[in-house]
Amino acid sequence: MIQKLFPLDKNYILRQAQSVLEEELIDRMVFELKLSYTSLYNPLQLMDETYVQILDTFEFPRDRVRLIYRQLCGIYRYKHGDNQLEMLFDGRTHLEKFQEDWSAALVVYARELGIYEQYVKTMLRMTLLFDTESRAEWAENHCKAFINQHFELKVVKRQGELRLKVG
Repeated sequence: MIQKLFPLDKNYILRQAQSVLEEELIDRMVFELKLSYTSLYNPLQLMDETYVQILDTFEFPRDRVRLIYRQLCGIYRYKHGDNQLEMLFDGRTHLEKFQEDWSAALVVYARELGIYEQYVKTMLRMTLLFDTESRAEWAENHCKAFINQHFELKVVKRQGELRLKVG
């Protein structure tokens, strides 16, 4: 279940859409990560050991990426969280519309973050180049901090509740 991150986090259909797409979009985030790595570090696509490992790895601990995914979900809801439903005349439900909008936004977020070495390196340590739990935890904390800084938001934990604050 996605946690409520700010007082007006009441767009329940959007939260449901994000939750339904979680596994599919985590895979998409990792796909975009591979593209970002290639663009930043191996634009000639030379098949060295690290590059082959990144391309050939599909199994990795998903829990840490799930936390990053949920952080991006909360940021999106904060920035696009209007819970006024618009009139749809194309036959789609609001859930379908929110799923399409969120999917497109997540790809934009992943590509936007993927131009930064810090994001790419920390995501790789948590996923495709995972080696130890302690390194993955360190990478997760740095990745979350980088995302908060990038979007000029921060997540504050008070009285057991997570809150987004404009930085």
